[in-house]
Amino acid sequence: MCDEVDGLLEAWRSERPDLDVTPLEVFSRVSRLARHLDRARRTVFTEHALEPWEFDVLSELRRSGPPYELSPGRLLRATLVTSGTMTNRVDRLAAADLVRRRPDPADKRGVLVRLTDKGAERIDAALESLLSYEETLLAPMPTDEREQLASLLRSLLAPLDRTPSGPQN
Repeated sequence: MCDEVDGLLEAWRSERPDLDVTPLEVFSRVSRLARHLDRARRTVFTEHALEPWEFDVLSELRRSGPPYELSPGRLLRATLVTSGTMTNRVDRLAAADLVRRRPDPADKRGVLVRLTDKGAERIDAALESLLSYEETLLAPMPTDEREQLASLLRSLLAPLDRTPSGPQN
């Protein structure tokens, strides 16, 4: 079985036999897979009237458990955006009735962002569609290979996630 990366590698090996292009075997495939997944996710999110950033914020609230509310600071740390960006995002989600702000009883100056019933329904439906689609992508791969792939990717990603200079969104 061959993919687009095989052709890319063959061309580089022909043009630059002096270079070891083996890192491209992994990272070009990861990059191409990320682009395919991004397109697929955008399609799923569009079907549920969500932008990718909306999915991220609503997901963080939904995963937090009842009462499905977090401080804006916690949301911005989880989604790796600035406070100004998070304020704008919460404003837009509130205008769409997907979240609601309420005063933080533990901090008179603070607010909490709570998922509304409409927001919970939207994120749950989008997540179900996303998981269904992603399952079809993984269907040709046996369970043990999926587990092995997940473990291998974790071993690459974990050190990057731990470093402050790691990837930023």
